[in-house]
Amino acid sequence: MQSPFVVNEQPLILHRFPIAQVNRSLQAWDSADEYILQHLMQHDLLNQPRRFLIFNDSFGALTCNLTGHNVTAINDSYVSQQGIRYNLDENFLPSENITLLDSLHELPEQVDIILFKLPKSKALLTHQLAAVRKQYSNNVVFIAAGKAKEIHTSTLALFEKYIGDTKTSLAVKKSRLIFSEINTEPALPMPANKTWPLENGAFTIHNLANVFARDKLDIGARFFLQHLPELKDGQQIIDLGCGNGVIGLSALAKKSVTVTFTDESYMAIASARTNVEKNLPEKLDNANFLVNDCLTDIADASADVVLCNPPFHQQQATTDHIAWQMFKQSFAVLKPGGELRIVGNRQLGYHVKLKRLFGNATLIASDKKFVVLSAIKQHNN
Repeated sequence: MQSPFVVNEQPLILHRFPIAQVNRSLQAWDSADEYILQHLMQHDLLNQPRRFLIFNDSFGALTCNLTGHNVTAINDSYVSQQGIRYNLDENFLPSENITLLDSLHELPEQVDIILFKLPKSKALLTHQLAAVRKQYSNNVVFIAAGKAKEIHTSTLALFEKYIGDTKTSLAVKKSRLIFSEINTEPALPMPANKTWPLENGAFTIHNLANVFARDKLDIGARFFLQHLPELKDGQQIIDLGCGNGVIGLSALAKKSVTVTFTDESYMAIASARTNVEKNLPEKLDNANFLVNDCLTDIADASADVVLCNPPFHQQQATTDHIAWQMFKQSFAVLKPGGELRIVGNRQLGYHVKLKRLFGNATLIASDKKFVVLSAIKQHNN
């Protein structure tokens, strides 16, 4: 999709990632990206080579516009990183000055300008602000941006607390900029990770900042745990979109199975690994941990069971393309006779998609909010 940006006298074409999305109307940039870049140009911050540090650049709108500078882009999303690489390649932009780091990586020692897109998660926002304050001094320019409706008094209070004096711009196209001066006082300690006991007391769950349902077991997972399939020794299980790994952890505890935990969040996979290490250390050799775009590049007909609580958001956008991708790839990855078992909100109508793909969908359990569905890959599929 052609963006409003021009790089090297050529219009910048930006795509959301993965490419094969059902909802093609969603843009790979937003007005906050436009606002940041306009500010940089208007204040002559691009008139000489700079060292940029960019947080949470969803699909490369900022990175692709700044390839003439030294850019380090920090992201917790593997899919976003793949999107940045794709858009750089598609626009024939040089990448030798671009470094893509995950959210667990140490920040670069020296930068000139920090561009910060607000993440959806308040815990990730806090973690990243604390990391910035810990690493950098007040000679670094700090500019954040987000939708005006997402910038509350409490949001600005976090910037004041962890960075320093903060002010905001006027709203333009429903987006707003945040300017903070990095305080010279000693940095606050990094926020602690969340730890809580599972409700049945079997495990203690550890969660990094950007894990879904970080503060407590979400109600969908709680319902799903009551209706997991009967497993057999030796089976290959996949916990797809694993988050902190509580579903796969429960499967690993039940039988002598191998569980592959996969998620697009680096913090989720790190949390899942910690939860196996802390709760079932004797089963660590039976666990694999994979940061991935759903089940991309996993061998066909290699799994006996896929367990999944599909998301219906990609960052701030509501979309069902991730669930659809998960279901299609699960069909390919399952062995004949293998089972995909999911939990989802009743109104999402996942049974329709499962029947279209698998030719069957069985209601295992339901309550007022959720359904647990099973689809079997038939031997003649």
